[in-house]
Amino acid sequence: MSSVHPPGLDLDRLRGHLDRERPGLVSGPLSGRLIEGGRSNLTYSVTDGTSRWVVRRPPLGHVLATAHDMKREHRVINALYGTAVPVPAPVLLCEDDSVIGSPFYVMEFVDGTPYRTADELAALGPRRTRDAVLALVDTLVDLHAVDPASAGLADFGRPEGFLDRQLRRWGKQLDASRNRELAGIDELHAALGRSLPASPAPTVVHGDYRLDNVLIGSDDAIKAVLDWEMSTLGDPLTDLGLLVMYSAPLGLPESPVSTTAGAPGHPAPQELIERYGARSGRDTSAISWYTAFAWFKLAVILEGIHYRYTLGQTVGAGFDRIGDLVPVFIEHGLTTLKEG
Repeated sequence: MSSVHPPGLDLDRLRGHLDRERPGLVSGPLSGRLIEGGRSNLTYSVTDGTSRWVVRRPPLGHVLATAHDMKREHRVINALYGTAVPVPAPVLLCEDDSVIGSPFYVMEFVDGTPYRTADELAALGPRRTRDAVLALVDTLVDLHAVDPASAGLADFGRPEGFLDRQLRRWGKQLDASRNRELAGIDELHAALGRSLPASPAPTVVHGDYRLDNVLIGSDDAIKAVLDWEMSTLGDPLTDLGLLVMYSAPLGLPESPVSTTAGAPGHPAPQELIERYGARSGRDTSAISWYTAFAWFKLAVILEGIHYRYTLGQTVGAGFDRIGDLVPVFIEHGLTTLKEG
């Protein structure tokens, strides 16, 4: 009997491939469901009734999604598995489009909760919220302590000129979605360019490190860090800057983009910075630049979503309010840079 296939994943073909590559791994018919969609890679939960796995593949009909994306994500998880950084156990990478129509990889399913909003965190209570957020900082320190060469990731990125390249990249992204006047965004971009800090020694960088990209177990420990599609070798303080940004209150109760900052017990950004500095031994004195850069990057991402909304290319609720958020992010970026 043929399985009911979630969109983009032929379970019979997946089963055949797993049986060929990992004989004995699967012990019954596969069933599966799509966990999340959107503009990033697609994630499926798959089970044979006994064991569970996760399958990741590029978005449907996304012509630019190449095997490189899957290979890169699988490579970093494979490299970090067995280090102090919790990641799911990798099962296999398939770069052959003929199996399910695109490259994909399989990893173990990890039980845990991604906390996305202050309200979700509030349910944990102040002490557990505090512990979870501090564990997030400690895990980031562990990630940045991994020696890229020892992990087989010496050629995983080009750390020289990393910040300059990042700033230019996001400037180009902004230009690609410009269809309205945005007060202050060019000023913010230029000010960031004028005050580039000197980067510390490069590390593996996650690229989108925040609470809802980790799974927290029932014991409040971080069970897995997920979503490695932006990872590379670069300046570790970009990860800290983004984490600090997501830990700052937006001041917008009805925002479609949430930070976790309002939850009772959530440590203040300064405590996160001090804990990271003390545990990593890195100089965090330029963190205002990295946090302002995170505000700029998010402003550009949100403007891109708003741009697609104005063209009628977004599906779902909440997109009509994204455009109003962009000036708030720009203002936060300018204020943060001036305070630095």
